[in-house]
Amino acid sequence: MNWLAERTQYLDSSGIRKVFELGAKLTDPIDLSIGQPDFDVPQPVRQAAIEAIQSGKNGYSLTQGVPLLRQKLQQRINEQYGHDDREVFVTCGTSGGLVLALLVLVNPGDEVIVFDPYFVMYDSLAAVVGGKVVYVDTYPSFRVDPDRVQKAITPRTKAIILNSPANPTGVVAGEDEVRGLAELAARRGVVLISDEVYSSFCYGRQFVSPARFNPDTLVLDGFSKTYGMPGWRLGFAHGPRAIIQQMIKFQQYSFVCAPQPFQWAGAAALDVDTSVYVADYRRKRDMLLEALREHYELVTPEGAFYIFPKAPWGTASEFVARAIEEHQLLIIPGNVFSRRDTHFRISYAADDRTLLRGIEALRKLARR
Repeated sequence: MNWLAERTQYLDSSGIRKVFELGAKLTDPIDLSIGQPDFDVPQPVRQAAIEAIQSGKNGYSLTQGVPLLRQKLQQRINEQYGHDDREVFVTCGTSGGLVLALLVLVNPGDEVIVFDPYFVMYDSLAAVVGGKVVYVDTYPSFRVDPDRVQKAITPRTKAIILNSPANPTGVVAGEDEVRGLAELAARRGVVLISDEVYSSFCYGRQFVSPARFNPDTLVLDGFSKTYGMPGWRLGFAHGPRAIIQQMIKFQQYSFVCAPQPFQWAGAAALDVDTSVYVADYRRKRDMLLEALREHYELVTPEGAFYIFPKAPWGTASEFVARAIEEHQLLIIPGNVFSRRDTHFRISYAADDRTLLRGIEALRKLARR
Protein backbone atom coordinates (compact mmCIF):
# COMPACT_ATOMS: atom_id res chain seq x y z
CA MET A 1 0.00 0.00 0.00
CA ASN A 2 1.35 3.41 -1.00
CA TRP A 3 0.42 5.76 1.84
CA LEU A 4 2.68 8.63 0.92
CA ALA A 5 1.87 11.70 -1.15
CA GLU A 6 3.89 12.38 -4.28
CA ARG A 7 5.32 15.55 -2.74
CA THR A 8 7.42 13.44 -0.37
CA GLN A 9 9.58 12.54 -3.37
CA TYR A 10 10.80 16.13 -3.63
CA LEU A 11 12.46 16.11 -0.21
CA ASP A 12 15.51 14.15 0.81
CA SER A 13 17.16 14.34 4.22
CA SER A 14 19.28 17.46 4.06
CA GLY A 15 22.91 16.74 3.22
CA ILE A 16 23.78 19.17 6.01
CA ARG A 17 21.72 17.16 8.47
CA LYS A 18 23.50 13.98 7.40
CA VAL A 19 26.86 15.57 8.23
CA PHE A 20 25.49 16.67 11.62
CA GLU A 21 24.43 13.10 12.36
CA LEU A 22 27.81 11.76 11.29
CA GLY A 23 29.56 14.31 13.48
CA ALA A 24 27.62 13.11 16.52
CA LYS A 25 29.32 9.72 16.11
CA LEU A 26 32.87 11.13 16.01
CA THR A 27 34.93 11.46 19.18
CA ASP A 28 36.54 14.85 18.54
CA PRO A 29 35.25 16.28 15.24
CA ILE A 30 36.45 19.52 13.67
CA ASP A 31 33.00 20.90 13.03
CA LEU A 32 32.99 23.56 10.31
CA SER A 33 29.65 22.42 8.98
CA ILE A 34 26.95 24.02 11.07
CA GLY A 35 25.35 27.24 9.87
CA GLN A 36 24.53 28.79 13.21
CA PRO A 37 26.33 31.39 15.31
CA ASP A 38 28.75 30.09 17.93
CA PHE A 39 27.96 32.97 20.30
CA ASP A 40 25.13 32.74 22.82
CA VAL A 41 22.01 34.87 22.92
CA PRO A 42 22.94 38.27 24.44
CA GLN A 43 22.17 38.41 28.16
CA PRO A 44 19.46 41.12 28.00
CA VAL A 45 17.61 39.04 25.42
CA ARG A 46 17.85 35.87 27.52
CA GLN A 47 16.58 37.82 30.50
CA ALA A 48 13.62 39.12 28.52
CA ALA A 49 12.70 35.54 27.55
CA ILE A 50 12.94 34.41 31.18
CA GLU A 51 10.76 37.30 32.37
CA ALA A 52 8.19 36.56 29.66
CA ILE A 53 7.99 32.92 30.73
CA GLN A 54 7.83 33.70 34.45
CA SER A 55 5.15 36.36 33.95
CA GLY A 56 2.87 33.90 32.19
CA LYS A 57 3.32 34.93 28.56
CA ASN A 58 3.23 31.29 27.49
CA GLY A 59 -0.01 30.97 25.56
CA TYR A 60 -0.76 31.63 21.92
CA SER A 61 -0.04 35.11 20.69
CA LEU A 62 -1.91 36.81 17.89
CA THR A 63 -1.15 34.92 14.70
CA GLN A 64 0.59 37.97 13.23
CA GLY A 65 2.72 38.40 16.36
CA VAL A 66 2.94 40.20 19.69
CA PRO A 67 1.93 43.87 19.13
CA LEU A 68 5.09 45.31 20.76
CA LEU A 69 7.40 43.35 18.46
CA ARG A 70 5.34 44.11 15.36
CA GLN A 71 5.25 47.80 16.20
CA LYS A 72 9.02 48.00 16.67
CA LEU A 73 9.63 46.11 13.42
CA GLN A 74 7.08 48.19 11.50
CA GLN A 75 8.68 51.42 12.71
CA ARG A 76 12.11 50.29 11.50
CA ILE A 77 10.74 49.18 8.15
CA ASN A 78 8.79 52.40 7.64
CA GLU A 79 11.90 54.47 8.39
CA GLN A 80 13.99 52.38 6.01
CA TYR A 81 11.64 52.15 3.03
CA GLY A 82 8.73 54.56 3.46
CA HIS A 83 6.33 52.28 1.56
CA ASP A 84 2.69 53.00 2.37
CA ASP A 85 1.67 49.42 1.53
CA ARG A 86 4.47 47.52 3.34
CA GLU A 87 3.31 45.43 6.30
CA VAL A 88 5.20 43.11 8.66
CA PHE A 89 4.28 40.03 10.66
CA VAL A 90 6.16 37.58 12.86
CA THR A 91 6.98 34.12 11.48
CA CYS A 92 8.29 30.84 12.90
CA GLY A 93 11.81 31.51 11.73
CA THR A 94 12.86 32.69 8.29
CA SER A 95 12.26 29.18 6.97
CA GLY A 96 8.67 29.33 8.19
CA GLY A 97 8.27 32.56 6.27
CA LEU A 98 9.61 30.91 3.13
CA VAL A 99 7.11 28.05 3.43
CA LEU A 100 4.23 30.50 3.77
CA ALA A 101 5.46 32.67 0.90
CA LEU A 102 5.61 29.76 -1.53
CA LEU A 103 2.24 28.43 -0.37
CA VAL A 104 0.48 31.72 -1.10
CA LEU A 105 2.35 32.64 -4.31
CA VAL A 106 3.04 29.49 -6.34
CA ASN A 107 0.47 27.44 -8.22
CA PRO A 108 1.27 24.01 -9.69
CA GLY A 109 3.22 24.59 -12.89
CA ASP A 110 4.40 28.09 -11.96
CA GLU A 111 8.12 28.68 -12.37
CA VAL A 112 10.40 29.80 -9.54
CA ILE A 113 13.87 31.12 -10.41
CA VAL A 114 16.65 30.06 -8.04
CA PHE A 115 20.31 31.08 -8.26
CA ASP A 116 22.78 28.20 -8.29
CA PRO A 117 24.38 27.71 -5.70
CA TYR A 118 21.35 28.08 -3.41
CA PHE A 119 20.17 27.44 0.13
CA VAL A 120 18.93 23.86 0.34
CA MET A 121 15.27 24.73 0.99
CA TYR A 122 14.68 26.94 -2.03
CA ASP A 123 14.33 24.41 -4.82
CA SER A 124 12.90 21.64 -2.64
CA LEU A 125 10.08 23.73 -1.16
CA ALA A 126 9.26 25.27 -4.53
CA ALA A 127 8.85 21.74 -5.91
CA VAL A 128 6.74 20.63 -2.93
CA VAL A 129 4.10 23.29 -3.68
CA GLY A 130 4.03 22.19 -7.32
CA GLY A 131 6.36 24.78 -8.79
CA LYS A 132 8.90 24.17 -11.51
CA VAL A 133 12.36 25.28 -10.45
CA VAL A 134 14.40 27.22 -13.02
CA TYR A 135 18.08 27.48 -12.10
CA VAL A 136 20.21 30.46 -13.06
CA ASP A 137 23.89 29.56 -12.87
CA THR A 138 26.21 32.04 -11.11
CA TYR A 139 29.54 30.18 -11.35
CA PRO A 140 32.40 31.06 -11.11
CA SER A 141 31.93 34.50 -9.50
CA PHE A 142 28.61 33.73 -7.75
CA ARG A 143 27.29 37.12 -8.78
CA VAL A 144 23.76 37.91 -9.95
CA ASP A 145 23.51 38.75 -13.65
CA PRO A 146 20.11 40.35 -14.44
CA ASP A 147 20.64 39.57 -18.14
CA ARG A 148 20.77 35.83 -17.36
CA VAL A 149 17.63 36.21 -15.28
CA GLN A 150 15.89 38.06 -18.12
CA LYS A 151 16.56 35.11 -20.42
CA ALA A 152 15.20 32.67 -17.83
CA ILE A 153 11.86 34.45 -17.35
CA THR A 154 8.86 33.00 -19.17
CA PRO A 155 5.09 33.70 -19.00
CA ARG A 156 4.94 31.04 -16.23
CA THR A 157 7.55 32.71 -14.00
CA LYS A 158 5.96 33.60 -10.66
CA ALA A 159 8.84 34.30 -8.32
CA ILE A 160 12.59 34.85 -8.02
CA ILE A 161 14.42 33.98 -4.79
CA LEU A 162 17.42 36.14 -3.91
CA ASN A 163 19.68 35.48 -0.92
CA SER A 164 22.25 38.15 -0.08
CA PRO A 165 24.55 37.76 1.80
CA ALA A 166 24.38 34.28 0.37
CA ASN A 167 24.45 30.83 1.86
CA PRO A 168 26.65 28.93 0.89
CA THR A 169 28.98 31.39 -0.88
CA GLY A 170 29.07 34.41 1.44
CA VAL A 171 28.76 36.70 -1.59
CA VAL A 172 26.96 40.03 -1.11
CA ALA A 173 25.10 41.31 -4.16
CA GLY A 174 26.16 44.82 -5.18
CA GLU A 175 23.83 47.75 -5.66
CA ASP A 176 23.87 47.51 -9.46
CA GLU A 177 23.04 43.80 -9.35
CA VAL A 178 20.24 44.30 -6.83
CA ARG A 179 18.77 47.30 -8.62
CA GLY A 180 18.85 45.50 -11.97
CA LEU A 181 17.13 42.43 -10.55
CA ALA A 182 14.54 44.46 -8.64
CA GLU A 183 13.62 46.58 -11.64
CA LEU A 184 13.47 43.51 -13.89
CA ALA A 185 11.06 41.78 -11.49
CA ALA A 186 8.89 44.90 -11.38
CA ARG A 187 8.77 45.22 -15.18
CA ARG A 188 7.83 41.56 -15.65
CA GLY A 189 5.35 41.36 -12.78
CA VAL A 190 7.35 38.67 -10.98
CA VAL A 191 7.47 38.53 -7.18
CA LEU A 192 11.01 38.98 -5.88
CA ILE A 193 11.52 37.11 -2.60
CA SER A 194 14.54 38.47 -0.74
CA ASP A 195 15.99 36.25 2.00
CA GLU A 196 17.89 38.72 4.19
CA VAL A 197 18.60 36.61 7.27
CA TYR A 198 22.37 37.32 7.01
CA SER A 199 22.02 41.04 6.30
CA SER A 200 23.71 42.02 9.59
CA PHE A 201 26.89 40.19 8.60
CA CYS A 202 28.63 42.24 5.92
CA TYR A 203 32.38 42.89 5.75
CA GLY A 204 33.16 45.70 3.34
CA ARG A 205 30.45 45.66 0.70
CA GLN A 206 27.31 47.26 2.11
CA PHE A 207 24.09 45.27 2.20
CA VAL A 208 21.42 46.50 -0.22
CA SER A 209 17.84 45.22 -0.20
CA PRO A 210 15.91 45.03 -3.48
CA ALA A 211 12.97 46.52 -1.58
CA ARG A 212 14.75 49.86 -1.99
CA PHE A 213 14.08 49.73 -5.72
CA ASN A 214 10.96 47.58 -5.98
CA PRO A 215 8.20 48.21 -3.40
CA ASP A 216 6.56 44.88 -4.26
CA THR A 217 9.56 42.91 -2.99
CA LEU A 218 8.72 40.33 -0.31
CA VAL A 219 11.43 40.31 2.38
CA LEU A 220 12.13 37.36 4.70
CA ASP A 221 14.30 38.01 7.74
CA GLY A 222 14.85 36.71 11.24
CA PHE A 223 16.61 36.79 14.59
CA SER A 224 18.40 33.43 14.41
CA LYS A 225 21.73 34.56 12.98
CA THR A 226 21.93 38.15 14.21
CA TYR A 227 21.20 37.34 17.86
CA GLY A 228 22.41 33.73 18.10
CA MET A 229 18.96 32.22 18.65
CA PRO A 230 18.28 29.72 15.85
CA GLY A 231 16.53 27.33 18.23
CA TRP A 232 14.01 29.99 19.24
CA ARG A 233 12.38 29.97 15.77
CA LEU A 234 11.72 33.67 15.44
CA GLY A 235 11.55 35.45 12.10
CA PHE A 236 9.53 38.07 10.27
CA ALA A 237 8.34 38.92 6.79
CA HIS A 238 7.37 42.22 5.24
CA GLY A 239 5.98 43.17 1.87
CA PRO A 240 2.82 44.26 0.06
CA ARG A 241 -0.26 43.99 2.26
CA ALA A 242 -2.04 41.70 -0.21
CA ILE A 243 0.70 39.07 0.16
CA ILE A 244 1.28 39.52 3.89
CA GLN A 245 -2.39 39.14 4.78
CA GLN A 246 -2.56 35.82 2.94
CA MET A 247 0.63 34.62 4.63
CA ILE A 248 -0.90 35.45 8.02
CA LYS A 249 -4.00 33.46 7.10
CA PHE A 250 -1.90 30.43 6.16
CA GLN A 251 0.14 30.78 9.34
CA GLN A 252 -3.10 30.62 11.34
CA TYR A 253 -3.81 27.22 9.76
CA SER A 254 -0.25 25.87 10.07
CA PHE A 255 2.29 27.29 12.54
CA VAL A 256 -0.47 29.21 14.43
CA CYS A 257 2.06 31.71 15.81
CA ALA A 258 5.73 32.06 16.68
CA PRO A 259 6.63 31.06 20.28
CA GLN A 260 5.27 33.88 22.43
CA PRO A 261 8.03 34.17 25.09
CA PHE A 262 10.66 34.52 22.39
CA GLN A 263 8.68 37.24 20.65
CA TRP A 264 9.03 39.36 23.79
CA ALA A 265 12.73 38.54 23.76
CA GLY A 266 12.87 39.55 20.10
CA ALA A 267 11.47 42.96 20.99
CA ALA A 268 14.33 43.38 23.48
CA ALA A 269 16.87 42.10 20.94
CA LEU A 270 16.08 44.95 18.57
CA ASP A 271 17.73 47.31 21.07
CA VAL A 272 20.96 45.26 21.37
CA ASP A 273 24.15 46.28 19.55
CA THR A 274 25.58 43.22 17.78
CA SER A 275 28.52 44.94 16.08
CA VAL A 276 31.02 43.10 18.30
CA TYR A 277 29.83 39.77 16.87
CA VAL A 278 30.03 41.04 13.31
CA ALA A 279 33.57 42.28 13.88
CA ASP A 280 34.59 38.90 15.30
CA TYR A 281 33.24 37.06 12.28
CA ARG A 282 35.09 39.40 9.97
CA ARG A 283 38.29 38.55 11.88
CA LYS A 284 37.56 34.82 11.56
CA ARG A 285 36.89 35.19 7.85
CA ASP A 286 40.19 37.01 7.39
CA MET A 287 42.01 34.30 9.36
CA LEU A 288 40.69 31.59 7.04
CA LEU A 289 41.31 33.58 3.88
CA GLU A 290 44.91 34.26 4.87
CA ALA A 291 45.49 30.59 5.62
CA LEU A 292 43.73 29.04 2.63
CA ARG A 293 44.07 31.49 -0.27
CA GLU A 294 47.32 29.94 -1.55
CA HIS A 295 45.92 26.41 -1.34
CA TYR A 296 42.38 26.77 -2.71
CA GLU A 297 40.57 28.51 -5.51
CA LEU A 298 37.92 30.64 -3.84
CA VAL A 299 35.83 33.78 -4.11
CA THR A 300 36.32 36.15 -1.18
CA PRO A 301 33.11 36.10 0.87
CA GLU A 302 31.81 39.53 1.84
CA GLY A 303 29.12 38.45 4.26
CA ALA A 304 27.41 35.71 6.26
CA PHE A 305 29.88 33.21 7.79
CA TYR A 306 30.69 30.85 4.95
CA ILE A 307 33.48 30.23 2.45
CA PHE A 308 32.81 28.13 -0.67
CA PRO A 309 36.16 26.95 -2.07
CA LYS A 310 36.66 24.68 -5.07
CA ALA A 311 37.80 21.17 -4.24
CA PRO A 312 41.48 20.94 -5.30
CA TRP A 313 41.08 17.36 -6.54
CA GLY A 314 38.26 14.92 -7.26
CA THR A 315 34.64 15.80 -6.81
CA ALA A 316 33.55 17.80 -3.81
CA SER A 317 31.81 14.71 -2.43
CA GLU A 318 35.02 12.69 -2.69
CA PHE A 319 37.00 15.51 -1.09
CA VAL A 320 34.57 15.85 1.82
CA ALA A 321 34.49 12.08 2.38
CA ARG A 322 38.29 12.07 2.67
CA ALA A 323 38.17 15.08 5.02
CA ILE A 324 35.80 13.25 7.34
CA GLU A 325 37.53 9.87 7.17
CA GLU A 326 41.10 11.06 7.62
CA HIS A 327 40.75 14.25 9.68
CA GLN A 328 37.28 14.13 11.29
CA LEU A 329 36.74 17.44 9.50
CA LEU A 330 33.04 18.17 8.97
CA ILE A 331 32.39 20.34 5.91
CA ILE A 332 29.52 20.23 3.41
CA PRO A 333 29.86 19.07 -0.22
CA GLY A 334 28.67 21.57 -2.79
CA ASN A 335 26.13 19.24 -4.39
CA VAL A 336 23.95 19.85 -1.32
CA PHE A 337 23.58 23.44 -2.56
CA SER A 338 24.05 23.06 -6.28
CA ARG A 339 23.65 20.95 -9.39
CA ARG A 340 27.46 20.91 -9.48
CA ASP A 341 29.74 18.85 -7.25
CA THR A 342 32.84 21.00 -7.51
CA HIS A 343 32.93 23.14 -4.35
CA PHE A 344 32.43 22.68 -0.62
CA ARG A 345 31.15 24.89 2.18
CA ILE A 346 33.13 25.89 5.24
CA SER A 347 31.31 27.58 8.13
CA TYR A 348 33.55 29.78 10.23
CA ALA A 349 30.90 30.14 12.93
CA ALA A 350 33.22 28.29 15.30
CA ASP A 351 35.73 29.06 18.02
CA ASP A 352 39.34 29.84 17.14
CA ARG A 353 40.67 26.47 18.31
CA THR A 354 38.30 24.66 15.94
CA LEU A 355 39.17 27.01 13.08
CA LEU A 356 42.90 26.46 13.58
CA ARG A 357 42.44 22.69 13.60
CA GLY A 358 40.35 23.00 10.45
CA ILE A 359 42.99 25.10 8.72
CA GLU A 360 45.65 22.48 9.47
CA ALA A 361 43.47 19.69 8.09
CA LEU A 362 42.51 21.66 4.97
CA ARG A 363 46.14 22.45 4.17
CA LYS A 364 47.02 18.76 4.42
CA LEU A 365 44.09 17.80 2.20
CA ALA A 366 45.11 20.34 -0.43
CA ARG A 367 48.57 18.76 -0.69
CA ARG A 368 47.22 15.27 -1.45
